[in-house]
Amino acid sequence: MNAYLLANNGGAVFGIIAGIIVLIILIYLGVTCIKIVRQSDAVIVERLGAYNRTLSHGLHLLTPIIEKAVHTISLKERVCDFKPQPVITKDNVTMQIDTVVYFYVTDPKLFTYGVERPISAIENLTATTLRNIIGELELDQTLTSRDTINTKMRLILDEATDPWGIKVTRVELKNILPPREIQDAMEKQIRAEAEKAKKIAEAEAQAESIRLVYEAQARGIELINKANPTKEYVTLEGYKALEKVANGQSTKLIIPSELTNLASTLASASEIVKENKK
Repeated sequence: MNAYLLANNGGAVFGIIAGIIVLIILIYLGVTCIKIVRQSDAVIVERLGAYNRTLSHGLHLLTPIIEKAVHTISLKERVCDFKPQPVITKDNVTMQIDTVVYFYVTDPKLFTYGVERPISAIENLTATTLRNIIGELELDQTLTSRDTINTKMRLILDEATDPWGIKVTRVELKNILPPREIQDAMEKQIRAEAEKAKKIAEAEAQAESIRLVYEAQARGIELINKANPTKEYVTLEGYKALEKVANGQSTKLIIPSELTNLASTLASASEIVKENKK
C-alpha cells in the first residue's frame, strides 16, 4: 500500500515538473518568436545564420529555432561629432579641425553586412577626406571657405557610404584652430582693422557735420537774398557782428571802415548824452 502511494505521488510530481518545463519552453518560444518592431527601427532576421529578411514596424512572428533577430537598427537621422583631426594646408600650416556628420540609414541590410563598425568607418573616411581637401587650400582659403569645404565633403562622403546603406545629409566644420602664433597675428590684425575703421568713421562723421553746417549757412544766405533785405536790416546785422567782435578775447581787431565810422558815431553820441546828463 505504501509503495503504491509512493508511486502515485512520484508520478504526480513528475507530471508537475514536466508541465513546468513545457510552460517555460512555450514562454521562451513565445518571447523569441514574437517580435514587435518600433516605428523608427528596422530588424534584421537571419535563418540558420544567413540573412533572411528585414522587419519593419509592427508585430512579426519568427520560426522557432531556425530564425533569429540579430540586429535592430535605428532609422532616425544620427549626428556624429568626431574629435579634432590634424590637417596640413597647401602653405604648410598645421591646424586642428573637428567635424560633425549628419546621416541616416537607408538600407538596413547593407548597413549590417556592408562594413564592419560603420560609425568608425565614417569617422576614418571623414578624416582622410578632410585632409585631402584642406591639402589643396591655403590657410586664408581654409578660413574663408567653410561652405565650400562642407559641400565637397558631403558629396564625397555620401558617394563613398552609399554601398554601406548610409545617406550623408550634412557635414559641418565645427572648429578650425590654427597654431597659436597665427591666432595671435590674426587677432592683432583684426584689432588694427577695427581701429582703422573707427578712425575712418569718426572722420566721415566730422566731415558730414562740417558739410551740414556749410549747407545751413548757404541756405541761410540764399533765403536772405531771396527776401531782398533792406539797407537797414544789413546795418542792424552789422551792429550784431560788431557786438560779437567787441565781446571776443582777441587783442587786435580788424573792423571794416563802414563799421568803424559807425562805431565812432555811436561813441560821439554817447559822449553827448553824458554831457547833457552832467
